[in-house]
Amino acid sequence: MFFLPRGGANGVILAGTILGLLACTTAFGEAESQTVLVEAESFDDLGGWVVDTQVMDQMGSPFLMAHGLGRPVEDATTRVTFPAAGTYRVLVRTRDWAAPWNATESPGRFQVLVDGQALPVEFGTEGLEWHWQEGGTLEISESDRQTTIALRDLTGFNGRCDAILFTTDMELSPPNEGEAMARFRRQLLDFPEVPEDAEQDYDLVVVGGGVAGMCAAISAARLGLTVALIQDRPVLGGNNSSEIRVHLHGRIHLPPYPALGGLVNEVGPRAVGNAGPPERYQDERKLDLVRDEPTLDLFLNTRVNDVEMDGSRISAVVGQCVRTGRRTRFPGRWFADCTGDGNLGYLAGADYRYGRESREQTGEELAPEEPDRQTMGTSVQWYSTVTEHPTEFPETPWAIQFTAETYQKATDGEWNWETGFLLDQIEEFEKIRDHGLRAVFGNWSFQKNHAPDKEAYANRELEWVAYIGGKRESRRLLGDVILQQQDIVEQRPFPDAAVTTTWTIDLHYPTDFQTRHFPGKEFRARADHLRIQPYPVPYRCFYSRNVDNLFMAGRNISVTHVALGTVRVMRTLGMVGEVVGMAASVCKRHDVDPRQVYTDHLDELKELMTEGVGRLPLPASARPPEAPEWVEDAGPNLARTADTLTVSGCYDPERYPASNITDGRISYHDNRLRWVSDTELPHTVELAWETAQELGGVRIVTGYGTAQGTQDPARDFVFQYHDGDEYHDIGETRTADNTSIDWNARFPAVTTDRLRLVVTATPNDRTRLWQIEVYGPVLEDEASDD
Repeated sequence: MFFLPRGGANGVILAGTILGLLACTTAFGEAESQTVLVEAESFDDLGGWVVDTQVMDQMGSPFLMAHGLGRPVEDATTRVTFPAAGTYRVLVRTRDWAAPWNATESPGRFQVLVDGQALPVEFGTEGLEWHWQEGGTLEISESDRQTTIALRDLTGFNGRCDAILFTTDMELSPPNEGEAMARFRRQLLDFPEVPEDAEQDYDLVVVGGGVAGMCAAISAARLGLTVALIQDRPVLGGNNSSEIRVHLHGRIHLPPYPALGGLVNEVGPRAVGNAGPPERYQDERKLDLVRDEPTLDLFLNTRVNDVEMDGSRISAVVGQCVRTGRRTRFPGRWFADCTGDGNLGYLAGADYRYGRESREQTGEELAPEEPDRQTMGTSVQWYSTVTEHPTEFPETPWAIQFTAETYQKATDGEWNWETGFLLDQIEEFEKIRDHGLRAVFGNWSFQKNHAPDKEAYANRELEWVAYIGGKRESRRLLGDVILQQQDIVEQRPFPDAAVTTTWTIDLHYPTDFQTRHFPGKEFRARADHLRIQPYPVPYRCFYSRNVDNLFMAGRNISVTHVALGTVRVMRTLGMVGEVVGMAASVCKRHDVDPRQVYTDHLDELKELMTEGVGRLPLPASARPPEAPEWVEDAGPNLARTADTLTVSGCYDPERYPASNITDGRISYHDNRLRWVSDTELPHTVELAWETAQELGGVRIVTGYGTAQGTQDPARDFVFQYHDGDEYHDIGETRTADNTSIDWNARFPAVTTDRLRLVVTATPNDRTRLWQIEVYGPVLEDEASDD
């Protein structure tokens, strides 16, 4: 794979949202030698193929990929007019994507069809790197006639095609790297060397359309700025889009600026859960919110890969339309890097860090002894669905190979299907994502074909596997303040305290099982959590220390690797976007740059943060739950005196331990105070005492706290007591279709040394409990009315 030099040597730029594709063929060279280039991403009809833009800076172009989950996808087709009749040599830019793991079989095989006739070569069968694979020759009998070209997937396993070259020059060796290849493409596609200018100069150009970028763009537009929002995918939302499907985390509407988060609340979907159905992530709603702003121009399918500098200032960015290759220049006064990878800052020469700092460098307790380039990984999420009849899945000899000891018993995969910890999350990202695919497909193939319990998966099939990787960490751009662990843990005050972070310092590492069985090729993660108190991050983390007019919002803000563990969740970073938009409005009002907002106009920024830019009313603080009145006459909470507490399983024992169930802490604002079950129903919680207890009432507080309120209580459940031989239902506690977060029941007294809660139905197959309380009997004449 080749790498572009710093500054985007290919010079290709983004254009606006494209509804119709431009012709992608033109003559090249002398009349007697004809060359036609067809870019795969510009095909008229993509069929079942998808456009992958994730590594276009590294390999030089977007490409088409046949992401069929083991079933060949529909053909991609386009029409080409050849400039002359003759014999054309065919070359296809592709690669064998499993070659880095020395696979003996190529999973991404495909054919090129010309007017329905397949060329004699199967493509995607050779080459560790991207290259021009020879495809034989083709006879064109007449010119000026439209010829249909098609890509036919043979496997459903992620074959990929960048471009097809037809040439009458039998000696032509097309360039395959950097500026030479970029110039070759521009000449063949008849693109100008100088990109076209956008229709206006913008006050603020926001690059990256995740939650942080959306919030930065909308915030600035609502405060009167002209804004360009440039996104290289067809949807907005980044990790929260239907392409990646991570739900929003982090709390909003907190001191010192409770109005922050109002815009996040507008943008963010109400539903929770990772790796869910696409509608849960509300792509269209996000697009509508952006398009509703009259001074905000949205450019989808546009990749910024070049910048123009004026000293230490960015004067313009250049973007490439990922479908047509056309380049557009976007001039602006201020810029915001919301790319996650810090791509814009990197192109502009901004100072940055990558990997983990040493403990000596930062003084952080959680930092390693020696610095390294390890990062948190990238998730490839997935899920399966139940089918009426048994289904088949192919063998995958090119994927990770599993055994009865090492396979993952899974019907879905969330954040912890994570890989790439020791690889470069930018330069090696195609390999990182592909290794995630190898894990999912290889494990599913083993489960379907060879697992000891394969019958459990017979009536299941893969419904969705992400092909856009969900990144956590790459470059971090440096500001005037670099936030670190001590600032957060010791609650060090800053005069420009702004966005309040609430997530744990949450750092990911490969599991011990993975390191033991898949050393260097891990694909499952654990999360190490250090709880924190809410902490306001300073504004000086949100702009570059050496590029004068560059803001940043997203996981590329100015923090250490350790501090990134808390700020990186999307509600928190969305609030960063809100503040960046506010700061940009201060810049415009006073004709200053981001640093001067801190040095000269901080009070004005504080006023804006106090007012907020959200249009929804601020939610009233959720009242803490109040115990039912009968509890006053029932004596102490016996659950807290239990000698043992046993649960059927735990989603994340370190983050949501079973001990949370009886510790007396309940807060609808803090989901970290709960126990969360695994997904294998029924879920049970057993309390045991050394001596028998007389019991007469129970209460559970169950569900999930969000900015909009509480939701998802356990639905069907019953309490059972043990008589010394077996468990018996307590009929008064038998509950179906429960909708109450705070549920309680009284019942005739039972004497037992063991009490058990059994949950048989619950949203998303996870039981979430803040608390179980158990009380003695209450005499009717002593109890207050409920």
